[in-house]
Amino acid sequence: MSVAADSVGLLLSFLARLITGAQGHWYGCPPKAEQRIYFANHQSHLDWVLIWAALPRDLRAMTRPIAAKDYWTASPLRHWITREVFNAVYVARQRTDDQDPLEPLVEALRSGDSLVIFPEGTRSNRGDPQAFKSGLYHLAEQFPAVQLIPAWIDNVQRVMPKGEVVPVPILCLVTFGAPLAPLQPGEDKRDFLDRARDAVVDLKAVAA
Repeated sequence: MSVAADSVGLLLSFLARLITGAQGHWYGCPPKAEQRIYFANHQSHLDWVLIWAALPRDLRAMTRPIAAKDYWTASPLRHWITREVFNAVYVARQRTDDQDPLEPLVEALRSGDSLVIFPEGTRSNRGDPQAFKSGLYHLAEQFPAVQLIPAWIDNVQRVMPKGEVVPVPILCLVTFGAPLAPLQPGEDKRDFLDRARDAVVDLKAVAA
């Protein structure tokens, strides 16, 4: 990371904490610099910024958020920030039939990075997350040694609701849970994804 990107990263972390509090509560695991997939509910464009800001600085350096390529590369500033500051993994929301949407995530995990993902695949204004899509299952299948850490993000939808562009100062929390048990022999995709979703929803009561 360049000096400029590092400085901007510190500034953005400060602003995220100033606007949202960006408090991280480690309920079921300690903040540890090892390879992980953090998966959480998804309510706002600020979700991954909030998780990133809630992580200790040494974890931020190895943790990459997933960012929609069409949105986050739409302007030179967004592109520079997500590429140089957050080291985001870009995914295409519109792709051809022969493109594997998980390819950039798999490449990042193979290189030893941690990831922040939102298995719903789209933002929701409802309280509980929608059914999880299959990406988390396939990553868990391919990388059984990588810890799966559920997280519950609280209040961020009030900071920057869908369709809004100016954040409103509101205290936000990220509650990190215990590692999800690995994919079990014979466990089918839907059972695993329901179990993963339940692990996220269960943290809602902890955060209350």
